[in-house]
Amino acid sequence: MTRSSIFQSRARAVLLVLAAVWCAGAVQAAGPAAAAHTVPDTIAQRMQACTVCHGKEGRATHSGYFPRIAGKPAGYLYHQLLHFREGRRQNAGMTALLDPLSDAYLHDIAAYFSGLDLPYPPPQASTAAPAELARGQALAQHGDAQRNIPACVACHGPALTGVQPAIPGLLGLPRDYLIGQLGAWQTGLRHAHAPDCMAQIAQTMTAADVSAVSHWLAAQALPANTHPAPPAGRSLPLRCGSAPQAAQ
Repeated sequence: MTRSSIFQSRARAVLLVLAAVWCAGAVQAAGPAAAAHTVPDTIAQRMQACTVCHGKEGRATHSGYFPRIAGKPAGYLYHQLLHFREGRRQNAGMTALLDPLSDAYLHDIAAYFSGLDLPYPPPQASTAAPAELARGQALAQHGDAQRNIPACVACHGPALTGVQPAIPGLLGLPRDYLIGQLGAWQTGLRHAHAPDCMAQIAQTMTAADVSAVSHWLAAQALPANTHPAPPAGRSLPLRCGSAPQAAQ
């Protein structure tokens, strides 16, 4: 099954969930006799539609292509919702779901998932050769100065768990998802606010670089403190439109 067909089937499943929630609301409106079939009108209940793809409460496991959203910085989640709605990220199902929603509601969604403090799954076992993992570790922790590739830790935090308010963690994500997103930046299928620092970095990387760093990141255990680090109070190695307060 192709990724496109996976997305389409997941999108159909999401729409079915939304239809079920709508029907439950219609039953509630029918009167006291239908009270046993009602559902609470809460943000947690509404967000059940998201868990069809992103897993229970948004804590997707490493077995699929869909990323964990629980516990990510609210600013990061909000910007990704905007990017999907406005076409900077390509996913027809996400765009269809988000198109009718206001900016204020996107903030509510981001705040809800950001506030979930849930355990991570065990790291994904790697099939990469030791030399490839070593290359991935070198890129993640030190970068490649000769090619102007900054270390992942320079932006995503020393523990790679992200930095508040808008830089995501890189651990606990599926290897295929990491490869897919770096590839999307390389090919122009994914964009962020200008200047798009991740596109700049990804387009400097080779296919071997992308594979190595994705394999290494997906295989790393989470530290004891999995929360995003507080604002670093220092400049990023590149100007970055998604985190202007930290840019040079």
